[in-house]
Amino acid sequence: MPYSPLRLLLDFDDQYQRDQRQSPDFLHRRDRQLALQAQQRDGSTPLPEDWLRTLGADRVGGGHDPRLRTWRRARVLFVLGGAVLGVLTMLGLLYYDGSQRINVTLLLGFAALQLALAILTTMQAGIGWRPWGRLLDRAGATPAALRDLQPPLAARVAHSGGLAFAIAALLTLLVQVVVRDLAFGWSTTLQTSAPAYHELTHALALPWRQWLPPAVPSLELVEQSRFFRISDQTPADPARLGAWWAFLAMVWLVYVVLPRLVFLALSRAQLRWRAKRLLARHPGMAALRQRFEQPWVDTGAGNATPAPELDQGKAADGVLPESGTVIHWAGAGLADDGLFSALAGGERAPLRLAAGGSASLEHDRAVLEQAGQRREPVLILAQGWEPPTGELADFLDDARQQWGEDTVIALVPLAADPGGALSDDTLAQWRRFVDRRQHAHLRLCRAPEVPS
Repeated sequence: MPYSPLRLLLDFDDQYQRDQRQSPDFLHRRDRQLALQAQQRDGSTPLPEDWLRTLGADRVGGGHDPRLRTWRRARVLFVLGGAVLGVLTMLGLLYYDGSQRINVTLLLGFAALQLALAILTTMQAGIGWRPWGRLLDRAGATPAALRDLQPPLAARVAHSGGLAFAIAALLTLLVQVVVRDLAFGWSTTLQTSAPAYHELTHALALPWRQWLPPAVPSLELVEQSRFFRISDQTPADPARLGAWWAFLAMVWLVYVVLPRLVFLALSRAQLRWRAKRLLARHPGMAALRQRFEQPWVDTGAGNATPAPELDQGKAADGVLPESGTVIHWAGAGLADDGLFSALAGGERAPLRLAAGGSASLEHDRAVLEQAGQRREPVLILAQGWEPPTGELADFLDDARQQWGEDTVIALVPLAADPGGALSDDTLAQWRRFVDRRQHAHLRLCRAPEVPS
């Protein structure tokens, strides 16, 4: 699935927060190795999205991003509420009991109000004003990485609700024209003549008056439809009072619906532009590029004491158990069929599963249940060139609870190059990770050699 700028910013910030717990030396070694592999492959520096995919940090492989759930729910509520409010508002504006005409001036004023609200919403997002920011911060509605994106996110929600309001109101107007006999007129307290009012309507009809003449009120219609509240004057041709509907429908379409549609598209474009800008200015981006470009030199200065020797044993270089159940964590070794053939053994048919990375928690639970039904040792392959993650620790703890204490689990960290070997320092880090699990039957095992 291609990365959107917003999702790329979220995933990058999540990985940046995880990397804060690692040593600079480890990060430099890991990212420099990935950059060299990319240069050997196609001669280019890895893009941030390629870097995230390699690390298995692209959390959302498809569907809706859970980190934007609050904004998505707000958008749905605004759309539904806007549609209902649009119907009720137009019914109120078109209320007609036969005693008074429907005032065209009121409808024009309300359309102008909607246009003004749409413009103000766009301007608010443009200048980054957050009048509701304190409320959102208190409710925790937005991750920290998205705080500067709250204005365009809120504008997108508001324009979505406004567009639903405008469309629902326009449809209500058209339905009312069909099912009822509406009588329109115009009236105002200001000293305005019929020719002046006609000039106003003629100017408003500029976008369509050349290709849709029936939707442009004539001077005769304007003169006949003027009314006064205390006057009982009846027009010479009452049937003509309904001819205003085409003009009013076009006014609503051009000055209410279309601006909301345009501003909604602009808010989406602004959101993408700001996400790209925030990613380019992210504090982790400059550091990542530096690690990509500068060679890594192992001086040993980062280690106050030498790493412990990797003795044979449970948490160092355990013996691979004979098993046909293999779980690829975050895609580690998933494309290496030769490695899977060398690992899978036993009398039963081999079972190949994938967990972690972009997979959901529900998928990981299903993998645990499926692997536990075989009641045999389980081999878990992981990307050895990056540090053990908290997600992997949670997965191992869940496996221990679901499979029982007696199930043998072999954790096999893999090198970045197929067939390569991890350094002793890297294996020592994985050994400490296994020791912290305090699981008697959790082994750290080296990957077997795969014949070429």
